Parts: sequence; structure tokens; C-alpha cells
Amino acid sequence: MHKFTIFETPIYYDVGRGFVFCWNWGGFLYIMISIMENTELIKLEKPIVMVGLMGAGKTSVGRALARRLGVPFVDSDKEIEAAAGCSVVDIFAMYGEQEFRRVEQRVIERLLDTPPTAKVISTGEGAFITPAVREMLAGRALTIWLKAELDLLVKRTNFRDTRPQLLNADSKKILAQLIDERYKTYALADITVQTRDESLRKTLGKVVDAIQENKNKRRNNGEK
Repeated sequence: MHKFTIFETPIYYDVGRGFVFCWNWGGFLYIMISIMENTELIKLEKPIVMVGLMGAGKTSVGRALARRLGVPFVDSDKEIEAAAGCSVVDIFAMYGEQEFRRVEQRVIERLLDTPPTAKVISTGEGAFITPAVREMLAGRALTIWLKAELDLLVKRTNFRDTRPQLLNADSKKILAQLIDERYKTYALADITVQTRDESLRKTLGKVVDAIQENKNKRRNNGEK
């Protein structure tokens, strides 16, 4: 946190996060002003796809990232539900996971092909595990894995009834099993961001910094 003074008014700002916090000398006036930030340097040349387990923050962080970058946000699970006319839980119950994965793959392919190219897509926890989906995303999207520890995932998914794998089951046991099975695959994503029990703004800042770092690295390597 940094500080300077204008007309006896202290100005506090956090470099790279795009916010200035201002208080007047009476301490009653609070203003938040957007300033030049890292996101102004980020021009998306392909979609960003969020991957990871349920509770990692793919939807909330993805939506906030899209808003920060000024691009559309799409939730692949919501698109699947809209196409099927029922919930993900119902699709699993009526048709099984194998059929759901086939539908999921087609929906993600459609999202990649549908303009605009610059967008943020949040995917279900099993999407990136499907080899055909990973192959489809390779080179066509910038994949970001939001990695979270078990206790945080359990905390965030307790009392939710929207994830088929956790219904009528020991959520901690199931999530621990999914971590063992899937984290090595999630690690194949272009970017990994460790999330913690922290504010959305802080996690978003880490994601933005990671995207910029990845962009700089690719540019230095002569890649697009």
C-alpha cells in the first residue's frame, strides 16, 4: 500500500490493482477511483477457460475477470442446462455422466467457435479431465487452473445441491478422491493460480498478474 497527499487529502493506492482509496481530512468521504492498471495491457487473442474442482471459484472469479477485462462471461454448465432444459443434476440422474460429457464437449466447442473470440468461459469440474476437451482447448484457449486445498473446497461446497458427485455423500471424502485423481491433469493447464480463503479481489489480482506474466513470457519466447 502506498500513500501521497493532495490538498491535505491522503491518497492510498495499491499498485497494479487499479484502485485508489481516498479519504478527506474529516475522514467521512470515501471514493473509489479506477486508474490505469495491468488489465489495460492485456488484449485477449483467444478465450480464457477456467478449470478446476467445484468450490475453487471458477464462476465467481471468471465473472469478475471478464468484467475487469471488459469481455463476455459464459458458464458452460449454464449453457448445458439451457440446451437440455434441465439441471446438471437432472442430466446426470436421467442420462448418466457419459452422456453429460458428450453434451459438455459439444457445448464447449460451440462456445469456442461463437464470436467474440475474447471471452472468459467457466467450465465444470470434469470438463478438462476429458481428453477430447483438453485437445480441443490446446492452442485455442488460455486455460487457467484455480487450485484450492481440500478444506477450502469442503467449506465452499457444504450445503450445495448443484453438484451431482456430492449429493448424498461424504463431501470431504469425495473431494479428497477427486483431488488425488484430477490434480495432475489440471496441472496441464497453461496457468495455475493457488486460491486461498481470501477476498475475491485478491484472487482476481493474482489471476490478472498470472495472465500478464504468461503473456510476457510468451512474447519473450517469440510466441503469440
